[in-house]
Amino acid sequence: MEEPQFKPYIGHKQSGKEFTLRAVILGIILGFIFAVGNAYLGLKIGMTISASIPAAVFSMTIMKILFKDGFILEHNLVQTMASVGEAIAASVIFVFPAFFFLGLTPSSFEIFLLILIGGVTGILFMIPMRRYVIVKEHGKLIFPEGTACAEILRAGEEKGHAGALVAGLGLLIGAVCKFFISGLKIFEENIQFNLFKPNGVLTFEATPSLIGVGFIIGPRIASYMFAGGLMGWWILIPLISTFGVSDTVIYPASVDVDSLDSYGIWSNYIRYVGAGAVAVGGLFSLIKIAPIATSSLYEGFKDLFKGLKHAADVQRTDRDIPMGFLILGSIVSVFLIWALPIFQMNLVATILTVILAFFFTGVVSITVGLVGSSTNPTSGMLITSLLITCTLFFVLGWTEKIYLAMSLTSVAFISVAICLASATSQDLKTGFLLGATPAKLQIAEMIGLILPALVMGSILHLLNQAYGLGSVDLPAPQATLLSFIANGILKGQLPYIFVLIGIFLGLILALMRLPILPFAIGLYLPLDLSATIMLGGIVHLFIKKLQCPTQKGVLAASGLVAGDACMGVLVALLSILGVLPNKPLALFSDTASFLALFAIAVLLAIMAYQKKRSI
Repeated sequence: MEEPQFKPYIGHKQSGKEFTLRAVILGIILGFIFAVGNAYLGLKIGMTISASIPAAVFSMTIMKILFKDGFILEHNLVQTMASVGEAIAASVIFVFPAFFFLGLTPSSFEIFLLILIGGVTGILFMIPMRRYVIVKEHGKLIFPEGTACAEILRAGEEKGHAGALVAGLGLLIGAVCKFFISGLKIFEENIQFNLFKPNGVLTFEATPSLIGVGFIIGPRIASYMFAGGLMGWWILIPLISTFGVSDTVIYPASVDVDSLDSYGIWSNYIRYVGAGAVAVGGLFSLIKIAPIATSSLYEGFKDLFKGLKHAADVQRTDRDIPMGFLILGSIVSVFLIWALPIFQMNLVATILTVILAFFFTGVVSITVGLVGSSTNPTSGMLITSLLITCTLFFVLGWTEKIYLAMSLTSVAFISVAICLASATSQDLKTGFLLGATPAKLQIAEMIGLILPALVMGSILHLLNQAYGLGSVDLPAPQATLLSFIANGILKGQLPYIFVLIGIFLGLILALMRLPILPFAIGLYLPLDLSATIMLGGIVHLFIKKLQCPTQKGVLAASGLVAGDACMGVLVALLSILGVLPNKPLALFSDTASFLALFAIAVLLAIMAYQKKRSI
């Protein structure tokens, strides 16, 4: 018996405003704002704030005030374009400051070209994956932010519906809690309990959105992530602390093991183990995708001979950019990377860059479906890409400074491609649930790419001049690590053993037929993230045990994510303006802060609970 075909909120035969001038202009403006704000925030704390849900809320509010109306698919197009700005900021903070650190400072024009070409390539590479990760795996790959954004837009559209009240209450709770935790900083944001020696800790990040993400992805995926975290923090870190050679500095650390706390051991060693496991999980995931990706590309080559138009019988809600344009666009992008002298890329580096970009685009389209964009291990994929690129260059004897620049250019291109693919995945999921036209969203993302790409180089140079990239004010942690790795490998140093351990661990999980990626992501991420996500997963399990429908809980969890994200942007702005304190007030202890975090989980359970329907 065939499963019933999914029916989106707006059916394929229904008509309504979608790709309108007002939506495009508003999307460009919000994309620019989120790009600038997140670039500063990311360079300062190493993470960005998701733009999709705040942009959706802003779109509904602004259009209501200015135009007295606004169709749900217009709001979806606005948030799609705004998410591009955040994705560009994320891709920039991961890699581009490394050029500055190593004395390879790129011009604003070079940064613009890298972002533009890499972004378009990432969007195009994602298109053949859509039918698998979005459509075929619907119900299996949750896409937390994409699903949450769809629920927020639906609740806003259905005026008077009880769901809007639940989502609004969740949004208010998430925003207020975020303000007290990250704005006024009266609670500890990073909660730590020392359970056993040596370095056996249990940590939580007091972030309401992580509890919401845990509820949305469910207890199964959350528990795999948490198990990966426990493997790293309760087994590997104590083992290294106990048996590590105390008077020897083990690369890539710069001090001996005895001088490292649990976070220092994770940062210097465990994340490389996680990166190796993520690479194995990504490889197995890509093998799984291969048949449909191959058939999609085959159809694309057929389209080249048929012309570049859509097939007449394709439904509106299933209409991508024609595969012919995809292939031609990809070929042009690759040619530009190799041919433009400003990049100084030889043919070997170009081919390797394209292969890795396509591979990790496939990986990221699945990982964001599992755990969302906020906890997607992009830096792990970039570390893996850099390890592969620099190792090949070292083997070939390419160790001069020009090859250091070439390796960073390659990883910068990959960073932009996979960050845009991540954003595109979430946006296409939202569009799938709402009944948007995929081709229009894909075109909108390419339009939304232009302005942030134009200004990002100037912003980086301005911030470097004002504060100094890599300074205490703007430490740029991911880029610092990448510059250290690239320079170290080309000088003959590489933490092979830790990456190999991760690869072998991933293979063992594959032999046991266990999901590799959720476990590997939990191993790669700090424990505080997966532990807080697990709280949300436990709430989901509790609601299911009571045999309650989970739809109300998803709305409430979506509200938590939205409130946290919106307030996060406001807190970042107020912090830049000096309105909020820079130093934590920390009026409450770790225990009291955890009780406050637990109270958020309890409030989510209360909002999610509803009486069982009578049969």
